Amino acid sequence: MKAEPAVQRQLLELAKVDAELSRVEHRRRTMPELAEIEGIQKTLRELRDTAIRHETAASDLDREIARQEKEIESVRAREDRDRKLIDGGTLPAKQVADLQHELETLARRQSALEDDLLELMERREALGLDVQRTGAEVDKTEQALADVESRRDDLLKDLDTTKARREEDRAKLVPRFPEGLLKLYERVRAHKGIGAALVRARKCLACNMEFDRNTVSELKAAAEDEVVQCENCGAILVRTVESGL
Repeated sequence: MKAEPAVQRQLLELAKVDAELSRVEHRRRTMPELAEIEGIQKTLRELRDTAIRHETAASDLDREIARQEKEIESVRAREDRDRKLIDGGTLPAKQVADLQHELETLARRQSALEDDLLELMERREALGLDVQRTGAEVDKTEQALADVESRRDDLLKDLDTTKARREEDRAKLVPRFPEGLLKLYERVRAHKGIGAALVRARKCLACNMEFDRNTVSELKAAAEDEVVQCENCGAILVRTVESGL
């Protein structure tokens, strides 16, 4: 393949633009904020799950406390009824004795229920603190996530601006190259990452391979308009006065 030396040298400008575009894409994929966001999101999911468990447990305890209080009220109402019957003085002695025995049983029942209620209320108080603490941690983590996402968005905006500028530069460069040369460049770049590179001091700057004596001889013998490629990486070799040939 033939191409004017000046055209071949312009491949270096295209390669420089493409290298920057590649760096932009690499930066977009590997920015530290992405890993940081992923880690914070995982923590946030775990905190939210914990918060739901605490809130569910608190709701269950509230229902249990309400049931216990209702049971105590029922026992107290039964006690009040029995005392009124005894105080009325119209019941026979045996029935009075039975009611007094029942009052003793109700008193023990009420005491046990009140002990259980106290324990439930203590557990509910501790769980309430857990709910508050977890809620605060969720809020703090959500803010941290918002801060990192904001940094990510700012960086993406900068990268998008750089990408747009380089794509504009590329669009201006591409029409300068013959179709065959451009196809070769694009094919090499797609497979190797670098389509063209300068030869400097008898070395390919795409793969940094230093040429042996035979390769140097071949490059010297090649016509200036001959399109030559690196045997190691396939990049189009652009020869200039820096090439040491």
